[in-house]
Formats: sequence, structure tokens, C-alpha cells
Amino acid sequence: MNTVLFYIIIFLTNVIQGITGFAGTILAMPPSLILVGYDVAKPILNVLGILAGVYVFVTQWKHVDWKQLKKVVIVMAIGIFGGFFLKNALAGYDAVLYKFLGIFVIFLAIHGFYSIYGQRQRDTKEKSSWKSMLLLIGAGIVHGMFVSGGPLLIGYLSNEIKEKTSFRATISTVWIILNSMILVQDICAGMWNAGLVMTQCISIPFLIAGMAAGSVLVKRMSQEIFMKLTYILLFISGILLMVK
Repeated sequence: MNTVLFYIIIFLTNVIQGITGFAGTILAMPPSLILVGYDVAKPILNVLGILAGVYVFVTQWKHVDWKQLKKVVIVMAIGIFGGFFLKNALAGYDAVLYKFLGIFVIFLAIHGFYSIYGQRQRDTKEKSSWKSMLLLIGAGIVHGMFVSGGPLLIGYLSNEIKEKTSFRATISTVWIILNSMILVQDICAGMWNAGLVMTQCISIPFLIAGMAAGSVLVKRMSQEIFMKLTYILLFISGILLMVK
């Protein structure tokens, strides 16, 4: 039953992904951890992130900002290896990991609502380069641990790439490269087996259906409504992880 619910979560969160252009993995990770555990949720959602990135890259590769891509990949890769180290250091302390992610997603939810109702962020040029580096390293650490560094990366890239198509093409290419690194690490760590491969294959149609549904809905409904829904779901997910 939990596995069926996991597939439903993949579908629903990718509906949001298809509407907003992000948030699929960060929304899927908390309930997936509860339903199927870290050793299933992380590798499955990681590969789905690669597939979603490939889809966008194939159609929009000409719009990739290669300069920003190089910077992001190098800096986030450092953070990803830090995330691997922290995960290994906390092996056996799943409750600590879940609470860490719970705090993170609650923060994202509150920050998201602030961005809608509160003061808008100032122009990025006011930000110092070292703060940008810290943001990217933090994104790498969270991505290495939970494949959920997207919101922090969005916080950086949205200030550096203003053109929507270029932004989407660049961030999708980032996930292809970085998630592939995580895939190699997962394979080396022995996380993949026949059962996980089967689960992965079954999950792919749910990804495709969710993104297709989101692409239809975004043309008919306000994206702001779905952004608010995304932040509400993030907040609830964070609370559930904190009490797990």
C-alpha cells in the first residue's frame, strides 16, 4: 500500500512541477521518506530528476547559459560531496536526518509565503559573491543528502539569469550533471538492486503523466494559486517530518 501511495505522490508532485517549473522533488521527498524510506526515495527521485532534466535539455539546449552552468556545477559539486560525508556520518540516525530536512522545508515554506506577501528581494547585484558561494554550497549539501537542493539553487540562479527559457534550460542541465554524480555514488554504495530498478521503471509513467497534467493546468489556472499550494504542502510536509 505504501508503494502505491509513493507512486501517487510522484504523480501529484510532478503536476506541481509541470505548473511551477520546480518543487517536484522537494515536495515528493518528505512524504516519500515516510512511505518507503530513504534508501528507496532518494535514488528513485534522483533518477526522475535526471529524466525531467533530459526532457527539457533536448528541447532547449540552445538556451543554456554555459558560463553559469560551469560555476554552479563546480561549486555545488563541492557541497554534494559534503552532503555525502554528512549522510555517512549520520548513518543510523534517520530521525536526525528527517528533522534536518523538516526544518529546511518549513523554512522554505515560510520564505516562500514571505516572497509572495512580503517585501520583494532587492536586485541581486547588491549581494556579495561570498554569499552567493555559500548559497550554492548549501544547495549542494542539501542536494547530496536529499536530492532537494533546488530551492536554494533557484534562489541563486533567479538573480543571475532573468530570461525564463534560459533559466529553465540551465537549471535542468544542472540536474542532469549533478544527479548523475549522485546516481554513481548510489550505485557504488550498493543502493540499487532488482527491486529498486522495478520500482523505478513503474514510477516513470507517473512522472510523465504528472508533468503532462501540470502543463495543461498551467494554461487554465493561476500559477500564484499553485505556488501558495506548494508552500502549504511544504509546510505540512516539514511538520510531518519533525514529528516522525
